[in-house]
Amino acid sequence: MSNYLVVGAGCIGAAVTRQLVDRGDRVTVATRRGTELPGALAVRVDASNAVDVARVARGKDAIVNCANPPYGQWASLWPPIFAAMVGAAAVSEAALVTVGNLYPYGRASMPMTEDSPEEPADRKGEIRRDGWALAKAAHDAGEIRAVEVRASDYFGPGAEATAHLGRDFFVPLLSGSVAKIVGDPAQPHSWAYLPDIASTVVAAIDFPGQWGRIWHVPAASDKSRNAILDELRRDFAVTGRLSPYPGAMLALAGLFSADIREVRRSSYQFLAPFISSAEITKRELGVSPTDWATALAATVDSYR
Repeated sequence: MSNYLVVGAGCIGAAVTRQLVDRGDRVTVATRRGTELPGALAVRVDASNAVDVARVARGKDAIVNCANPPYGQWASLWPPIFAAMVGAAAVSEAALVTVGNLYPYGRASMPMTEDSPEEPADRKGEIRRDGWALAKAAHDAGEIRAVEVRASDYFGPGAEATAHLGRDFFVPLLSGSVAKIVGDPAQPHSWAYLPDIASTVVAAIDFPGQWGRIWHVPAASDKSRNAILDELRRDFAVTGRLSPYPGAMLALAGLFSADIREVRRSSYQFLAPFISSAEITKRELGVSPTDWATALAATVDSYR
């Protein structure tokens, strides 16, 4: 039986915890509020405090960083969290697995791979790039063992309202109303199913080969949101429709909301194809995406 520390109890932290608990591992979940998850020990921790994190990481086989600060606070919160995770891993000798995203690649050539140049298109991408660079440098120096699992936008049962394919997408459509979205609904986009993100994280933890690397989560679909809506209409009798936010409206709202301002800055991901390749993960970790029809049906059922 292995012993893990999962930092964060949001959608991804909960999914990772569930899979670890289900296979018989001991899991401690660390959050600022002491959020309780089934089968896990809950502790209160400031994720930006290396001493705090190191204290609860002592004796653990790995720290899984699933923290997810609000968009508008990334610049102030992520750097100390990244530093605390690396510091805690060094002191506790626990491996460090960070759940990341595709922002560091910016407007990359598609599909994005683990070897794509890191050329961020906004500050959030720079923050995520720099966080991995810090962990990678510590790994290369022999101070810690580190790896990063990068996923595109997630969906699935429990996906929160702020997810681009989350509650605010499905619930209005299922009720015959209008789902307001960011960007062009005709553009293909990679969508990562929450259980597949967790499966990739668990496989990365177990990987006996080379660390100090990036893994991509296999996407369940690269469909555009128009194509997803067509499928919902055909298979689930959905009558709602999509309506993109006008750029001017996002710009105006961004004057009053830091989170919306950051959504607008990363909207380039929905104005052109945004596709991730995970062939290396499939081949070396043996992780395959959940069948799209199965994942979509489970997601629809959860919102109904």
